[in-house]
Amino acid sequence: MAYTTINKSTSYFNTKLYTGDGGTNNPQTGVGFKPDWLWFKRRSGSGNHFAADVVRGTYADGYKLIVPNDTDAQADYTYVKSLDSDGFTLGSTNTNVNGNNETYVGWSWLAGGSQGSSNTDGSTNTLYTSVNTTAGFSISTYTGTGSAATIGHGLGVAPKMIIVKRISSTDSWTVGHDSMGWGKYLRLDTTAAEASNTSTWNNTAPTSTVFSVNHDDTNANGVTFVVYCFADKIGYSKFGSYIGNSSTDGTFVYTGFKPSFVIYKGRSGTGATDNWEMVDNKRSPSNGVENVLYPNLANAEGTGVTTRMDLLSNGFKMRTSGGDYNNSSGNYIYMAFGQTLVGSNNIPCNAR
Repeated sequence: MAYTTINKSTSYFNTKLYTGDGGTNNPQTGVGFKPDWLWFKRRSGSGNHFAADVVRGTYADGYKLIVPNDTDAQADYTYVKSLDSDGFTLGSTNTNVNGNNETYVGWSWLAGGSQGSSNTDGSTNTLYTSVNTTAGFSISTYTGTGSAATIGHGLGVAPKMIIVKRISSTDSWTVGHDSMGWGKYLRLDTTAAEASNTSTWNNTAPTSTVFSVNHDDTNANGVTFVVYCFADKIGYSKFGSYIGNSSTDGTFVYTGFKPSFVIYKGRSGTGATDNWEMVDNKRSPSNGVENVLYPNLANAEGTGVTTRMDLLSNGFKMRTSGGDYNNSSGNYIYMAFGQTLVGSNNIPCNAR
């Protein structure tokens, strides 16, 4: 049996549910670490997704935010006042983040614990890179050159999933995933199926030090980008694909740990033009998992919808026959984080 080096997954990733108070100073604790990437969403009503991170940083009144379900450039919002040692503080009465008695969810990841410094491994230096090699996660910003280039990610192993967004101007989010190959991409903010473009990632798989770019979506001249890179870590994270089976006794996807968070999307075949979906074990604390949000939509949380999956001790099992998630002619990608049952040196872990 392969043991993880991460005995407590909530030291690197955690989901925080909270209720707004309609004020301008609403601290949220219990995350377990200072978030380096915070992605949050209103659950009880419609409202955009928003994301803050330590690399893009702050302005005078809070953290600069980008919108995962939209093409908007980075903007200054008062929504996130600070990222704290055990969570984050909300700084606005806006219903997108802190409306009185409204419910929300925030997902937090730990990178390097600070903005970091320039990574010089590629032909283009990053402006800043914050990296956590233990958790297989890095955040970087860089300025595009308009031609073929390589960018250092700092992970020490090849990333399996890469998410890039222009932050100095408008454009869609571009997603690369090892299961599709590096001549294809998806859009996080749309329902579009995978598309082929040998320039997006320069038709080149990432290495242990760099990833490749050669397109306006990933390397437009003079444009500033943010990039989130993810690597598989035994017992903690997995970035893979599965084929559906059109049954409520659905496809089982082995991750090697009990997932606490899963994002999935059809890439080809039936379901390829349906929504991205995200589930977690806080909004759905028991099986079957029904409470879903959509990374590409501002919609309120879907509750009591068709059961999507069960979160098991070593993976997840689809529990719907729908084409969006589990059709026999559908090919789907996913990203998952969770907790192994046995850690390093045979140390038992709690799955939840």
